[in-house]
Amino acid sequence: MNALAQLRGELRKLFARPRTWIGYGAFLLMEIIILVVYKLDKSKNLLRTNLERNDLNFEVFYSSLTITFTIMVFSMFLLGSIYFALVAGDIVAKENEDGNLRLIFARPISRLQLLLVKYAAVILYTVSFVFFVGITGYLMAILAVGRDGGLFIMEPKMKIFAAYSQWNEGAARLALGALGVGISMVTISSIAFMFSCFRMKPAAATIITLSILFVDMILQNFPFFRPYEEYFITWRMSAWLFLMEYKIDWPKVLESFAFLGGVNATVFVIGWLAFQTRDFKT
Repeated sequence: MNALAQLRGELRKLFARPRTWIGYGAFLLMEIIILVVYKLDKSKNLLRTNLERNDLNFEVFYSSLTITFTIMVFSMFLLGSIYFALVAGDIVAKENEDGNLRLIFARPISRLQLLLVKYAAVILYTVSFVFFVGITGYLMAILAVGRDGGLFIMEPKMKIFAAYSQWNEGAARLALGALGVGISMVTISSIAFMFSCFRMKPAAATIITLSILFVDMILQNFPFFRPYEEYFITWRMSAWLFLMEYKIDWPKVLESFAFLGGVNATVFVIGWLAFQTRDFKT
């Protein structure tokens, strides 16, 4: 119960900071822009061409589920990573900058316990943020194009193609995909959390995290790195798309999530060791 009380307190502090809410507003604005673009004739014609080329009915797959998937796949990494890195890079470094850690360590709490509570808060924020984007994007899409329709998925980079004509099947697969996105995005938050444990400013922790991820993504797209793309963190983070296939290759999915889990555990331990050696008394 003590750990749960500490976690509730940490979540209250997390959501009391204005920067925690910036991402919510940014994604709501982005969802509105995507919906406006989706309603344009050129966008409809492009989707119609892709569907008809694959012998699919435009009226069925021009739907709220398809739009929600588009929002998630094209924006979550590029835009979401900024806010995950911002929040996770802030959670420890900001308290040190404000001088709050000295007061916290005046209580009977170990440094490991403190970091575990903060890390749990970061994970909950990351996963809940992904579902917030999915739910609000879907609700806005319903207002724009209605509830009915199937789910059309085409992602050339990961070689994913699927079309679910029934709403319930498409919605279930989209919810599973959202869970996969949440698990994948925890890696961004974990790296930023590690740097937050170092002796650096919150902004520096955020910038270094984003630099690592964007360099990883850029190198992955170089032609001579293609044979080794599965060793890149951003490629493994994109493996949630395999959950959208007709027949899910669970060994492939679990391998990628295990890889990310290993990265998460490693960077947490590095952050903890760095935090353990710091002097907060002087």
